[in-house]
Parts: sequence; structure tokens; C-alpha cells
Amino acid sequence: MTEELFKQMAQSIINGEPEEAEALAKQAVAQGVDPLAAINEGFVQGVNFVGEQFNCGEMFLPELVLAGEAMKAAVAVLEPELARRGTERKMLGKVVIGTVEGDIHEIGKTLVATMLSSSGFKVFDLGVDVPVDKFIEVAKAENADIIGMSALLTTTMVKQKTVIEKLAEAGMRPQVKVMVGGAPVTQEWATRIGADGFSPDAIGSVSIAKQLMGLT
Repeated sequence: MTEELFKQMAQSIINGEPEEAEALAKQAVAQGVDPLAAINEGFVQGVNFVGEQFNCGEMFLPELVLAGEAMKAAVAVLEPELARRGTERKMLGKVVIGTVEGDIHEIGKTLVATMLSSSGFKVFDLGVDVPVDKFIEVAKAENADIIGMSALLTTTMVKQKTVIEKLAEAGMRPQVKVMVGGAPVTQEWATRIGADGFSPDAIGSVSIAKQLMGLT
């Protein structure tokens, strides 16, 4: 019975159906299914499949976005149940993420935040048009392991460099890793500004984050 439910959960992510994912999560709670198992053995399996399909060109960005929305809907139902039971998902690390100042592009950044969260990272999503100092302030307050910055404009990319410089000035650079991404961002740019990781897509960002945490 539970196995069938887990399969349906994975399928709701693959199909990109937030309402179905939410309904299945509620069903799991009503039936007393372990919420941790529901996430890891059900919904995350769907996320992994979508990631694999995206990487080999069988799925595309719109499908990835819908899968992310479905995952978010499921986790929103299950996390309160985890808290109620006093069980917590194993946290892989803390990530502060946002789109840099002057840039209001959101889809890519939100997708990365969702994928990281569904993979077991605690994510602090600062939104878009985030001032340089805000990244530093929240990373310090939350004792973050990673700062992730998105930029979709060549004119705002330079803010990624500024955040890294400010991080160093604050004496936080050794312990806080930095990931960058966005359409105009390249590995060459990441290397030039001293970022620790770069990924051209949301799925890849999870692998990079795990590497930065020494988990792979």
C-alpha cells in the first residue's frame, strides 16, 4: 500500500502536478505514513528522475519548473508533520540564495532554491534584487555554509564579485562557500571572481552544493 503511494508521489513530481503532490502528501499524513519516508522514498525519487531526464535532454526547463513547484507543495504539507513528530530531515547544509541587486529574474533562482531544499539543504531564499550587504548579513546571522547568487544580466554579474569581496572583508570567506549561476555566467567568470562553484542549471547546482559540503 505504502509502496504504491510512494510511486504516485514520485509520479506527481514527474508530471509536475502541485495539487496532486499536495493531495498525496495530505493522504500520507492522514494515514500516518512517516513524513521523512514520504519525502525521501516518494517525492525525491521523482525529483531525481526529472533531474536525470533534464540532464540527458529528455525534459526541459518548463517541466523542471513544474516539478519544482510540485515538490514545494508536497514539502509544505510534510514539514509541519515532521516538526510535530519531532523528527528532522538530515540537513546537508545551510544555503543563503538570491538574485543580485539590480536584477529581478526569479525562475532560475527559485528553481535552484527548491531543488536544494528538496535535496536536504536548509535554504534561506532572499528573493530578487538583493543588496550586497543583505547576503552577508543573513549568511552571518544564520551561520550559512554557502551563498548562492543568480544574475541574468551582464550588467548585474559584477555584484556577484562584490559580494565575494565583502565576504572576504567580513572575515567570512574561508568558511562560507560561494556558488554562482545565471544565463550570462560561465565557469570562466566564476573562476575569475573567486567563486567556489558554478552550475549552468538547477539540477547541477545540487551536485555542486554537495561537493562544496564535502558530501561527494
